[in-house]
Amino acid sequence: MNGLLLLGIAIVILVAAYLLYGRYLVKTWGIDPRAKTPAVRKDDGTDFVPSNKWSVFAHQFSSIAGAGPVTGPVMALVFGWLPAFLWIIVGGIFFGAVQDFGSLYASVKDDGKSMGQIIEDYIGKTGKKLFFLFAWLFTLIVIAAFADMVAGSFNGFNAEGAKVAPNASAGSISILYVFVAIAFGYFLKKVKWEGWKKAVIGIILIVLMLAIGIAFPLYLSKQMWIYLIFIYIFFASVTPMWILKQPRDYLTTFLFIAMIAAAVLGVVLSNPTITTPAYTGFVSSTGSYLFPTLFVTIACGAVSGFHSLVSSETSSKQIENESDMLQVGYGSMLLESLLAVLVIVIVGSLTNLSETGVLNETLSNMALAQGATPFTQFSVGVTGLLSSFGFPQEWGLCIMTMFVSALALTSLDAVARISRMSFQEFFEVTDGSEPTGVIKFLTNKYVATIISLLGGYLLSIGGYNNIWPLFGSANQLLAAMVLITLAVFLKVTGRKGFMLYVPMVLMLIVTMTSLIMSIYNICIKLFVTGGFVFLTDGLQLIVAILLVLLGVMITWGSGKKLIEVKKEA
Repeated sequence: MNGLLLLGIAIVILVAAYLLYGRYLVKTWGIDPRAKTPAVRKDDGTDFVPSNKWSVFAHQFSSIAGAGPVTGPVMALVFGWLPAFLWIIVGGIFFGAVQDFGSLYASVKDDGKSMGQIIEDYIGKTGKKLFFLFAWLFTLIVIAAFADMVAGSFNGFNAEGAKVAPNASAGSISILYVFVAIAFGYFLKKVKWEGWKKAVIGIILIVLMLAIGIAFPLYLSKQMWIYLIFIYIFFASVTPMWILKQPRDYLTTFLFIAMIAAAVLGVVLSNPTITTPAYTGFVSSTGSYLFPTLFVTIACGAVSGFHSLVSSETSSKQIENESDMLQVGYGSMLLESLLAVLVIVIVGSLTNLSETGVLNETLSNMALAQGATPFTQFSVGVTGLLSSFGFPQEWGLCIMTMFVSALALTSLDAVARISRMSFQEFFEVTDGSEPTGVIKFLTNKYVATIISLLGGYLLSIGGYNNIWPLFGSANQLLAAMVLITLAVFLKVTGRKGFMLYVPMVLMLIVTMTSLIMSIYNICIKLFVTGGFVFLTDGLQLIVAILLVLLGVMITWGSGKKLIEVKKEA
């Protein structure tokens, strides 16, 4: 398959979807550009911070475009590029973008409330408690998977103990990024620059960080990087948005744009051929089944429940005007779908690039080695495409490694904050009574963050390969529950929500099937084949069972409410 043709088809379809279906949703649900948004009315300088649409778009996209749109499509290629491509396009337009936009819309229209609080208003307090517990457990899985992948990408040593300069330089740049983002945040707070001035300063800072990081690589082991990552996301979770999160997201967006532009340019100039089979069969070479595995493996890029948490927990509290919601909610998801298609084109072409000499021996060995991470494969692929036109390979590989790692890091700091907030809101007292000392202790933002990160760290010990199936299932189950909640919200508030019914039912069937299969496979390891390790397999088994039980209870309560509302209507 011609890679450029496939990319062109994706771009045309996604742009048409934004202009047609996205605007249809706006017209159907309604927005009021003159209304004061929660960010404006409740501006507190910490969580509620009114920002222009490009800043919020930068935050939304950089938060949702984590490791998922790179990792999921690569892993799904075991079924062939065609099923992966079709699910990304259909899922992105009719499932994921609708959920992201709907979550943002519902939160902005309902005083900036999180999804759990919306559930309390329209479904009940029990549903809210169950949702926050589910969301918290899910965020632990995300923290574990993404932290392990980022640490692996920054690992300055290979399996033989030799130094890996591109990884070390990417890690060095990431350390710089944190301190530069803080300084940039304070600078913007003082001078209040926007538009081109802010963009120019941001680009200059990025170029300087890249140059310094390449010149001074930081050689640390994977375990040391895991410790540093958890320290970083602790502070990202507890500091005000404007100090670290907003400026870092703004700077990172330039990296994302550059990464996508570099990948597109490489595909356009090299016109690679996708040599991965279009379809390998219902059962993959690893023994997994197309249904439900494909649909939970590709989460980000098609539909991801995590996005709803970003939309309702953070982005909705920054929307300055309701008219910005289409770009922020629907548009950012479609851009992520485009990134996922790019990954299919580039990684699917690696064998061809190696055989035709576009990738030199070093790059070929890195990309095609057994156990090569999706991050490495994508980074090597883009580097190879650009290096054939004279771009230095060592620099390119370092920069691309930094780019794809930045995807996961920005999701990590967002999910750490969301995890902390979900934990706090689960224990929050809302009936007007005085909270006990224990409740006050647990809802302290520092305590809640430490407990959440400890859970994420324990799950990360098993590595992202073991965590990813559980992450995908939990992620998509969260999406199903959010879609049901949005359907209830739209129905109760007199808006049409029929476009949510098919996505929510399909995702519920897919995810419950996948979670039950995960539980079955872990039990087989425990009772039949052996090799069961409690700290990894046991913890995953407990979490998987809890997710199924919580999912059933939340779905039952939400579905029952939706049926009652339809009868009343």
